[in-house]
Amino acid sequence: MKSENHVGEARRRLELGAFLRVRRERITPEDVGISPGIRRRTPGLRREEVAQLSGIGVAWYTWLEQGRRINPSVQVLDAIARTLKLDRTERDHLYRLADVPSVPPAASAGHPQPPEIQTILDALTPFPASVVSARYDVLAFNDAYAALDPAIVLLPPSERNVLWHLFTVEEHRQPLVEWEQETAFMVAQLRAESGRRLRDAHWAEFVRGLSEASPRFADMWARHEVAASDTRRKSFWTVDGEVLNVITNGFTMAAEPGTKMWIHTPDGDETQRLLTELVRRYREMGAAEMLRQGIRTGRRDGVTH
Repeated sequence: MKSENHVGEARRRLELGAFLRVRRERITPEDVGISPGIRRRTPGLRREEVAQLSGIGVAWYTWLEQGRRINPSVQVLDAIARTLKLDRTERDHLYRLADVPSVPPAASAGHPQPPEIQTILDALTPFPASVVSARYDVLAFNDAYAALDPAIVLLPPSERNVLWHLFTVEEHRQPLVEWEQETAFMVAQLRAESGRRLRDAHWAEFVRGLSEASPRFADMWARHEVAASDTRRKSFWTVDGEVLNVITNGFTMAAEPGTKMWIHTPDGDETQRLLTELVRRYREMGAAEMLRQGIRTGRRDGVTH
């Protein structure tokens, strides 16, 4: 078994070196703003040029292409990927060959979704639907989702994170009726996902930052509970304090592992009516005006806020 692992490790490093070499050779000097010169025997870029453009040592990069036993950091891989102009699939492959558990969420957070994804989301209206990363970054959504939670869609795209929203927004603006139950479940899902990304500095920084911002999150995180996605019944407050009961399903996106399309279907005719009305109001007045006019977000101990 030990011998097989050693062979597999050696093969992985050789594959990494070959992948980098081929990608380096396809980039012309002109692609990165370098004069080609008169005498250039190497197709594409030289190793020292890749190293210089990536901000790393020439010897270190050479060893990486030679398949030596070194462990590149996330930051170094990001720099090399930018220099070699890798697309999303190539970047994912680079991380796997470098034995990094996953592409950092920073590479996907705020990443524009293909137009057809928005078309699907829009077609689902008046059912609230969104595309959410494994770290709960909201990457795309339809009008029904925006009408259900106007506060989160008013944030800049890079700050639209469901967990940050739920744990740091004022209580009267958060939309969950069973807040404790649902946030605990989401934190348990985050804990399970983080187990696949133990060497990912971006995930560690995300957890650290949210733990500092919210003692309630820190307490849930410290429980070490894990959970997998499943179909759930949820209840949301509308901006006017009415309750929407929905059934929530998550569908994995084939092009982006860990990312899901979440769809909330009405659990009853009254919820369907309320959702249709919310969408109409959102389209007429927008998220900011809905929040301004709403009594929001719900009732606590019989008191309407």
